[in-house]
Amino acid sequence: MPRIADNPPLIFHPTAEQTPELETGYREGFAMYRESLPEHIRAPFDRFAFCDLVVKVVGVGSVGTFCGVTLILAHDDDPIFLQIKEAKASVLEPYAGKSVHENHGQRVVAGQRLMQSASDIFLGWFQGASGSRRHYYVRQLRDAKISAVIEGFDLSLMQSYARLCAWALARAHARSGDAAMIAGYMGASTAFDDAIGEFAMEYADQNERDHRAFVTAVKEGRIEAAADV
Repeated sequence: MPRIADNPPLIFHPTAEQTPELETGYREGFAMYRESLPEHIRAPFDRFAFCDLVVKVVGVGSVGTFCGVTLILAHDDDPIFLQIKEAKASVLEPYAGKSVHENHGQRVVAGQRLMQSASDIFLGWFQGASGSRRHYYVRQLRDAKISAVIEGFDLSLMQSYARLCAWALARAHARSGDAAMIAGYMGASTAFDDAIGEFAMEYADQNERDHRAFVTAVKEGRIEAAADV
């Protein structure tokens, strides 16, 4: 059976202690994940069988949570890699109240489906093995991410890019909130625009201060850092 190659410390196979579902082949979790998929997606998903799962170290936003990659196969030449990410309670819960969803993975998935015009067809959620309080959401793994190289933008291109980002963000808020109420709150003045602009400048300044403090700490030996060669 095909397996995902280890590449420690970034990619490695978990122990039974790290994933109690290991002995059962993650059967319970995958059954719950399948039920979270839309009915018309379950048919193509059922063509695939579980092959392997590894732990994958990802970005700083996921520090302290479980992240994994699983390989499922329909045929030897028809693989899909799914990313499994642990979902914690929202940081807004103390202020906005608890989520209406019992599973935090479901909360994340519901939010993505609501805000995005077209989300991943294999986006779903599940809970850890019996007795586990860990919640997860699943999506297809795509390492080939692209991003705009803004360092090479001139003023005109940067303004166009900013308008596109603002449009996408506004559309997401309009889909997930009350568009008329949001528009009424913002009004016709430039107060909101000015506040966002001021916040953006202060945030950029804070990033620069944080980076200078980080570089200084490395130079003084208070933080150990290794550079890629």
